[in-house]
Amino acid sequence: LLVAFPAGNSGVGLWFQASPRPARWTIAAPPAARTEADARGRPLHGIAASAHVDLPALDVRTALLGSIRVLRDFEAKAPVPQSTATMPRIGGNSITWARDRLDGAPGYRLVLTVVGGRVESRGQRLRLVAAAGKPLHLHVVALTGEPPLVPLDAAALFAGGGGTDARARNALAFLSYREKFLAGSWRFDTYFGRDTLMSLRLLMPALQAEAVESGIASVLDRLAPDGQVAHEEDIGEFAVLRHRREGQDSAAPIHDYAMVDDDFMLAPVAAAWLLDNAAGRSRAAAFLAQERADGTSNGAALVRNFGWVAARTRDFAAQPRWSNLVAIKDGRMAGQWRDSNEGLGRGRYAYDVNAVFVPAALAAIARFADSGLLAPHLAAGGSPDLAMAGTMARRWAQAAPPLFRVDLGAPGAAAAIRRYAAATGVPPGPALAAAQGGVHFEALALDAAGRPVPVVHSDTGFLLLFTDPPAADLARIVTATLAPFPAGLMTDIGLLVANPAFAAADARKRFGSEAYHGTVVWSWQQAVMAAGLARQRARPDLPPAVQAQLAAAEAALWRVIDTGAAVKTSELWSWSIDKGRYRIEPFGARGADADESNAVQLWSTVYLGIPRPVPGVSTAR
Repeated sequence: LLVAFPAGNSGVGLWFQASPRPARWTIAAPPAARTEADARGRPLHGIAASAHVDLPALDVRTALLGSIRVLRDFEAKAPVPQSTATMPRIGGNSITWARDRLDGAPGYRLVLTVVGGRVESRGQRLRLVAAAGKPLHLHVVALTGEPPLVPLDAAALFAGGGGTDARARNALAFLSYREKFLAGSWRFDTYFGRDTLMSLRLLMPALQAEAVESGIASVLDRLAPDGQVAHEEDIGEFAVLRHRREGQDSAAPIHDYAMVDDDFMLAPVAAAWLLDNAAGRSRAAAFLAQERADGTSNGAALVRNFGWVAARTRDFAAQPRWSNLVAIKDGRMAGQWRDSNEGLGRGRYAYDVNAVFVPAALAAIARFADSGLLAPHLAAGGSPDLAMAGTMARRWAQAAPPLFRVDLGAPGAAAAIRRYAAATGVPPGPALAAAQGGVHFEALALDAAGRPVPVVHSDTGFLLLFTDPPAADLARIVTATLAPFPAGLMTDIGLLVANPAFAAADARKRFGSEAYHGTVVWSWQQAVMAAGLARQRARPDLPPAVQAQLAAAEAALWRVIDTGAAVKTSELWSWSIDKGRYRIEPFGARGADADESNAVQLWSTVYLGIPRPVPGVSTAR
């Protein structure tokens, strides 16, 4: 039983001993807002809710109160700090767990009442017992003392074109606040830079100006002094725990700058709003002039990031060789959205960072420099030299993508597809037909020696969304990506994010359907591809044959998006084969799965901003 709060990324959790048979839980009434005072009279905010369980009794195993990060670690069977332990107090048919935050700030409370039943104490074990002949009826009060966030209500969040999917709108509203957008619930009820930027880019048509600018400002507020974008933040009690481990007494947020992709997302996303969007353009000067908590302007913060991007990418622009690409940081296995240890196939230079986001960032910086909007903020942002950004963007766009290209002849491709199909049970026929001329795709990454990691991947959707590749390259990339799995990524239940059929045997094992970034479907990656195809279809310079290919690919993609409509606001899902056909499997439901999927995910709500294609009509850019 978990209750997660956006305030301070806090929550309460209650785990039970395994029951003789699976328990069926039913919410008896919608949760209601609740405010109480703690033992010192300070306010605690949260919810009250009632639930029925179709069992005569449940044994309590563990209760945890505090940071969702701690609850998440416990759920993943990692050790939790002993200092967060909370002893229960029994009073009649209720149990209360309550404590202050570790630094003495208002803390957390969980009250569980057995309605009509009783609580039994058996040594160290607590048992919840139902009234005779009735299901277990529990009333729950869950509270946090963390400072509440200010929601973006529907009027401040949604523009007129904000879609009609009620589940997606509710999910986005839960995750949207004036201070920041949350990445996903329940495990990531906090800021993630990458998730914020990518979601803003896709949701722009659905959002009010205030919401877009709140999101961009939240990223600028968390920049490192040198201009890098923060990936994640440790806040609330988790920040207290981190500081204590380092011998400090503080609750100040701690920001993580370990990722490299988000650093290069800020410029093109800011350009999409402040330069390309009519509403954003009319507000650009005022937004850039807004003063931040540190006394500098939004424009100065943006310039700081632009200076870092230009400096970080100068070496490859001068000498375009693989060793001058942007690598993930030393000592890490991940550096972009595929942030599990095996997500990049043990590569060091990610395709999306180097072939897409760097050239897109440099091109956006050049456009900002030409616009004159940055002039009032250059000195406060460190006065970086941005004059060469356009030239550097063209050099990266020309020289980086070819380093990732993989070409495999028809005999080798067919042998790999048959071998993979035999090992996994997937039907090989459509893939073999698609690979009759060989396979030609973009590698997921380059390894430490500059060799391509031959895994087909969905990150080509970023290329379609952020750049204008030559027509021949565009046709080849769309063909490779949307080919039937295991030639490409397309299945009946969605577009997979990885296909290791052409990789070595050990890599094929690491990219299974139980791997977090393996042969699974991430909802937002389908959305990126859908938005990218729509953007490319609006190009006036593409020949009719390529336009027809894009239209067919777009229609095929939306068919599988609709197949997964019931799960598309979740984070990801897996699959199984049943009588020769793919069947959706919830990720995390199987014992072999690496993790569990978030019930709601920020960037899985982005379909609200992506118009469904109309046959024969291309969407305006």
